[in-house]
Amino acid sequence: MKRRFEFFFAVRSPPKTVLDLRPPSTSADPLPACRQAGVRHFACPSARHGEKYDPVWLNGGMEKLKIFVTHVFLGKFVERLKDRYEVVVWPGRDIGREDLLKGVRGSTGIISLLTEKIDEEVMKSAGVQLKVISNYAVGYDNIDVSTATKRGICVTNTPGVLTESVAEEVLALTLSLFRRIVEGDRLIRSGKYKGWEPDLLLGTGIKDKVMGIVGLGRIGRWTARMCSALGMKIIYFNRHRDEEFEEEYSVTYHTFDQLLEKSDVVSLSVPLTKETQHMVGERELKLMKPTALLINTARGPIVDQEMLIRALREKWIAGAGLDVFEDETNVPQELRDLPNTILTPHTASATN
Repeated sequence: MKRRFEFFFAVRSPPKTVLDLRPPSTSADPLPACRQAGVRHFACPSARHGEKYDPVWLNGGMEKLKIFVTHVFLGKFVERLKDRYEVVVWPGRDIGREDLLKGVRGSTGIISLLTEKIDEEVMKSAGVQLKVISNYAVGYDNIDVSTATKRGICVTNTPGVLTESVAEEVLALTLSLFRRIVEGDRLIRSGKYKGWEPDLLLGTGIKDKVMGIVGLGRIGRWTARMCSALGMKIIYFNRHRDEEFEEEYSVTYHTFDQLLEKSDVVSLSVPLTKETQHMVGERELKLMKPTALLINTARGPIVDQEMLIRALREKWIAGAGLDVFEDETNVPQELRDLPNTILTPHTASATN
């Protein structure tokens, strides 16, 4: 995925510190959370491509502010940051806990992945000068936002950069399951295909099927637009109704249980919180149609994975398309063996 990220480094001015955080954001109030925390200065290093700015110094101009980056990223934004900051990039693929705690020491900013747990221990290890944690993701369930707020640390994410890509993955998984595309591919590769037959791998068309979207954020909305254009009927569940969106795209609001009962496809587009963890479990899976599909491109723990495996085995539902898992480093063999699933390695956002 081609990502254009704007990492905002927000810093309070301590005594004897020279800060020039140009250019200011062009929007009226780009980071209200930071403003509420009392942060006065904003910088968007990627806002004006090709421009050079003076370094940000501290201690009377003796050293640059440090930014610790937990992963080697594609693109040039890290190189641009090096013009103004002391940027330390972890060179390996996965940073261990001890290396993370050591690496962040003395940092004013941290750029992290969703796979790194940025909690109170990490913030304390960084020190009192830590002022911003910028997450290379839309979600931020890996960051202890409550502790960050108490410590006056601004937390930013990257909303909007993968909206279309993830919605496309929802549609791709839906079509692949309904039309049995992966099954057909496996049949050909196995050498067992002996020629066309009229009833070979009969699938299901999506026209007039009901797409139930759980969470009407950016991804949920784009999924609704795409699926509606292909003739699907759209229903949704969200914390708050959006009557304007309902009218514009002819979608209807349902309670969560109603959505599960009526949908031919249930697509999860909610963040992982205490409230959404295992929001799809035994009761919810049994409410779904036996012909229905479950699509999860959000976060693995939103679904009770053990119960989903049982539901797929015992045919409570017809199939599942999963891009995320409860433990992405250890996807259970029982899930991998199920023929009525399509599993992808957290690549819903991976477009260029």
